[in-house]
Amino acid sequence: MFDGYWRKGVDQVVKPIGKNLHRAGVNADVLTVIGLLMSGVAAVIIGSGRLKLGLIALIASAIPDLLDGPVSNAAGTSSKRGAFFDSTADRVTDAFLLGGVAWYLADTDGGQAAMLPFAVMAASALISYMRAKAESLGYDAKGGIMERAERIIVLAFGLLFDVILVPVLWVMLVATLFTAGQRFTKVWKQASVDRPTPQPRSSAPGRRRDRASKRPPADRKKRADRS
Repeated sequence: MFDGYWRKGVDQVVKPIGKNLHRAGVNADVLTVIGLLMSGVAAVIIGSGRLKLGLIALIASAIPDLLDGPVSNAAGTSSKRGAFFDSTADRVTDAFLLGGVAWYLADTDGGQAAMLPFAVMAASALISYMRAKAESLGYDAKGGIMERAERIIVLAFGLLFDVILVPVLWVMLVATLFTAGQRFTKVWKQASVDRPTPQPRSSAPGRRRDRASKRPPADRKKRADRS
């Protein structure tokens, strides 16, 4: 949702930063690795119960992820390899962060509470898979009320006000599952338009006529004489 409405505005801000970082010799893959490592640090901090410090680490991990694309564009090195690496790093980052939340809830609220962030992670992986599979088939599966940017923002809100962390996770879960439904419906409609129309089968008499027409002329003449 944010990606659709705010993408142009965000790009106008980060594009000059990406050019300056490129001039300074910063590599896009290096930024992706830094963001990945920072998300691991954020997970450990969150799991240890220091949620507000974990929020700072979460923001720190999001900045390299925001800038690796503009740096790659400025360097002219945008590629499928880079897109694959960035997408994979995003999935690992999500697992780190929600794993840290699960660790924290297991220590404070018991083992069952830890299942909630794992459910959010499973739903997040589902919508990511749906988009990847749809795009591999030539369909558009973007959009929804709870994409990755929304999940990060909502999670940050829950870390800032820890007393509502569990309700925030429930909101994330419901909204993410709703997004999965939105994407499924969107792709289903596109695929239904492309669905091939079944060809009608020829009737049995027609098949008999075809076989008769293939007989040698002499054979057909004998059958006519007998009749």
